[in-house]
Amino acid sequence: MTKKARLIYNPVSGHEQMPKNVADILDVLERAGYEASAFRTTPENKSAQQEATRAATEGFDLIVAAGGDGTINEVVNGIAFLEKRPKMAIIPAGTTNDYARALHIPRDSIAAAAEVILDNKTRKMDIGQATFADEDQYFVNIAACGSLTELTYGVPSEVKSALGYAAYLIKGAEMLPHLTENELRLTYDAGVYEGKLSMLLLGMTNSIGGFEQIMPDAELSDGLFQLIIVKPSDPVKLLRLMALALNGKHVDDPDIIYTKTRGLKIDLIGKSEGQKLPVNLDGEIGDYCPVTFKNLQQRIEFYVGE
Repeated sequence: MTKKARLIYNPVSGHEQMPKNVADILDVLERAGYEASAFRTTPENKSAQQEATRAATEGFDLIVAAGGDGTINEVVNGIAFLEKRPKMAIIPAGTTNDYARALHIPRDSIAAAAEVILDNKTRKMDIGQATFADEDQYFVNIAACGSLTELTYGVPSEVKSALGYAAYLIKGAEMLPHLTENELRLTYDAGVYEGKLSMLLLGMTNSIGGFEQIMPDAELSDGLFQLIIVKPSDPVKLLRLMALALNGKHVDDPDIIYTKTRGLKIDLIGKSEGQKLPVNLDGEIGDYCPVTFKNLQQRIEFYVGE
């Protein structure tokens, strides 16, 4: 029986380089033994997500997500909730390409990224589930909450394309004088934290915004999140922590809580009750607190590089 693969690609990712590579990607999929076809995403909301759900329910064996981290996240959201899920492959064409970095997928060549499929090496990966009041959403790399997390979604895409990682550093310096603290109750495996914080990160890989030392102990399929709680909002302390984070030395700092957990519940307390505190999932605003997170261990099988 012939296996079927569906390429879902974002035509505007990575300086609009995807459309001219579609034929070559389909050729690789055919060489890998798949009957291949392609879907070009539209500006319509959740275009990639809806196509991923359609392809999965119609029995496709593989979905290839080609674009930035946002496109990958949409495709994951299109299949993570299903009982029967196809394999996934990713072709990075975004700015930071965090998930491709974690899976050792080549990030400087679309052709090389596609050819990873020919090596037929796969791994079942953990997927994060975020349960809000109205719905479940899914993520593959990072969930974040707190005033400093605007750093992950407050940089315009055209600025990221032009400046890369420097865009995040510039945005961080711009934000520091205006940071506020949120008062939260965090319930996780090792206990409960109640109090003020400027940011929390719930990570599944070691790559956040292109930096690989922020969560140095990350495993990709152990069923555990990496939880980082950043307590202070004092600009001087935060600048020091940002400097330490670049080489992984922040995890032992007294202003940081760093632990592993299978789940996390976030509630607003004290002066923060009633506020609209957004939760960022893979670089985009998902919804607002309160939220409960669960690690879905080895939920989706991905093609991975060496």
